[in-house]
Amino acid sequence: MQLHQLQPKNSRTTARRIGRGGKRGKTSGHGHKGQKARAGNSMRPEMRDIIKKIPKLRGHGKNRARTVNNERVLPVAINVSVLEAAFENGATVSPQTLVAAGVVMARRKRMPAVKILGNGELTKKLSVSGCTLSASAREKIEKTGGSVS
Repeated sequence: MQLHQLQPKNSRTTARRIGRGGKRGKTSGHGHKGQKARAGNSMRPEMRDIIKKIPKLRGHGKNRARTVNNERVLPVAINVSVLEAAFENGATVSPQTLVAAGVVMARRKRMPAVKILGNGELTKKLSVSGCTLSASAREKIEKTGGSVS
């Protein structure tokens, strides 16, 4: 066997190069201009779906649900069991005292909106002011002789 007698097992196939003369003429089946008419283009199909949606989502940030009503103040949830651990008997619970006790943090030097939830047990008499309460939390605070204003 000599070098000129060697032949590959598989024939070499190359991608057809369109628009270099021949039968297809002018735009060669690529339409007119644009991204998909260019050489070397291969758009990923899933990108097409994302691109179609862009005008609808414009101007709303990443998560539309959170950015549409960004004026809304979400309260910090605190359970009754946390109040049991953090406060003495007869203490006053308010956003200011909660921040002072280190239970919640002041955001941007502003007192947070606080909602007290009824998870856990309460044995101490507490007076709550300036907080919103769930029905079960209100019931537990009033059962121990505390007050809600």
